Amino acid sequence: MATQILIIDDDPELRDLLRDYLTRQGIEVSVLHGAASLERRLELERPDLIVLDLMMPGIDGLTALRHLRAAGDDIPVIMLTARADDVDRIVGLELGADDYLGKPFNPRELLARIQAVLRRRRTVPSAAPEQREPYHFGRFVLDFQTRTLLQDGQLVQLSGSEFALLKIFVNHALRTLTRERLLELLHGPEYDGTDRGIDVQVWRLRRILEADPATPRFIQTVRGRGYVFVPDGKHETSAD
Repeated sequence: MATQILIIDDDPELRDLLRDYLTRQGIEVSVLHGAASLERRLELERPDLIVLDLMMPGIDGLTALRHLRAAGDDIPVIMLTARADDVDRIVGLELGADDYLGKPFNPRELLARIQAVLRRRRTVPSAAPEQREPYHFGRFVLDFQTRTLLQDGQLVQLSGSEFALLKIFVNHALRTLTRERLLELLHGPEYDGTDRGIDVQVWRLRRILEADPATPRFIQTVRGRGYVFVPDGKHETSAD
């Protein structure tokens, strides 16, 4: 089955350019000129990934992304922007964007990023339930059978990739994991993505778990080596 991409951009020339190029690469492309009708479109069709422009009249890209994630929609999103401001990039990643590409760009680079995002999503471990007891740490309970996280009895929203990463940390508690090892455990030994991509995933998980992500209690950085999960907040680790 061909990959399906939805492009949302108010620039008709760019929309046509990307649609023509991606179609020639065997990708099915649909387009929207703005984000106002995005929710309605997703009720009618379900693309594999959305390419979403940041600066648009009416509902901008960040607002559209915020609405998607607030509704619990984990569809992959690559954001486009003509701005060079790192703040927008950071905010987009905070809201749940999977990648970020500045304009102008080569369509080949967008294609490569689309393929990388979809490869990451498709190699997240299976969602089959596990027969093991829930894991308690701090104010949290991780339930492996239902693949849910509770904080003080309240459900915490986790994407599939966030659950997979937290499960890896729990299974390797108090062991230092390098970025390369984390990517191998997440995606398998054949994964060829950049090891720095794991930093974004760890940062997102910290925003869920930590009272202050800048001074993390559970997922701590081991300088020059990687990360370590410390369920009780102490810091006594062994290498993995």
